[in-house]
Amino acid sequence: MAAEFEKPVRLEAGGEVIGVESPGYAAPCWADMDGDGRKDLLVGQFRGGKIQVFRNEGEGKLAAGDWLKVDGEVAEVPGVW
Repeated sequence: MAAEFEKPVRLEAGGEVIGVESPGYAAPCWADMDGDGRKDLLVGQFRGGKIQVFRNEGEGKLAAGDWLKVDGEVAEVPGVW
């Protein structure tokens, strides 16, 4: 059985289209980052190893992105190259 996908849509956060940097290895995923029961959008950054978090405000709306932080500092995931 072949998979069927919906038409692609551009997601917006904070009233602006979400963009990823080139070369585009963003690998977005959904996870409830703040424990409110709604899955937030996480988008990785190829250079620098940072992750942007777009909080789910409900009703299909996402807040403007902010970097994932640990103890108040922007978290970085080291790359392999």
